[in-house]
Amino acid sequence: MAAAERVRLAGAAELDEAGEVARAALTYEAGEGAELVRRLARPPRDRRWTALLADGGVAMASMSTADPAVGHLDLLAVHPDAQGRGLGLGLVRAAEDWLREQGALRARFAGNPPCYAWPGIDVRYTAAACLAEGLGYERYQVAWNMTADLDDADLSVAEGLERLAEAGVAVHAAGPPASEDRERVVAFVREHWNDSWAWEAATATGVHYAERDGAVLAFAAWGARPGWFGPTGTAPAARKLGLGRVLLRRCLADQRAAGQRTAQIGWVGPLRFYSRAVGARAERVFWLYGRELA
Repeated sequence: MAAAERVRLAGAAELDEAGEVARAALTYEAGEGAELVRRLARPPRDRRWTALLADGGVAMASMSTADPAVGHLDLLAVHPDAQGRGLGLGLVRAAEDWLREQGALRARFAGNPPCYAWPGIDVRYTAAACLAEGLGYERYQVAWNMTADLDDADLSVAEGLERLAEAGVAVHAAGPPASEDRERVVAFVREHWNDSWAWEAATATGVHYAERDGAVLAFAAWGARPGWFGPTGTAPAARKLGLGRVLLRRCLADQRAAGQRTAQIGWVGPLRFYSRAVGARAERVFWLYGRELA
């Protein structure tokens, strides 16, 4: 039987099986493969998505809400014991067929914010990059993460908090999703950035924020993507106060307390800020691929 013929839609009861495949296959994810599958299976309500399963392989795909002509290959994993049998190819072909049925004209091996596994293909998963290129996908962008070593990083905030207090700024840990203060932060994020970041702030494991006179000035989140830090932002009028450093360190301290030895700072822009604030280093590189769907 051809690999494509063995691919089936995965029901809710089969997501645990898909998670075990991902856990075994995704060797650079610190054992988070199963959690990634669960996260991708809980996207924003308006997202169309699917999980495809073969014996020893899983693919997850979704449609962009920003561009109805674009579909995303969110996850591809083949168990080490099943590699070399064409399962990856069959899963990608099945995912592309599903995307076409949804109206996609283009497919991307790229993160579909706000609920994604990676910005693109981690270059260390070389077989996945070779598969994409062999299928005609073209590299159109590069993204990168930074890594913070939580065992060694200076995460102290006492001086920063004292300085902020003198400026009338208070820093808090937000409550759980749907709590009153979490919803205030989510509204702030939506006002100053976009719905994608607002969804991440709403669903993140932890959120810290700064306020003055009852107005939110800045926020930082962690665990919106399992194990990673971000997003974070400061309102333009509150910049230069040192809020970003304090909120970053408080989030990373939470991650360390949760048992993490390192934290990924995802889809990074300002390298200098994270390097100076917590000694983070640029490490993971992702290639973003796309192609037209005939």
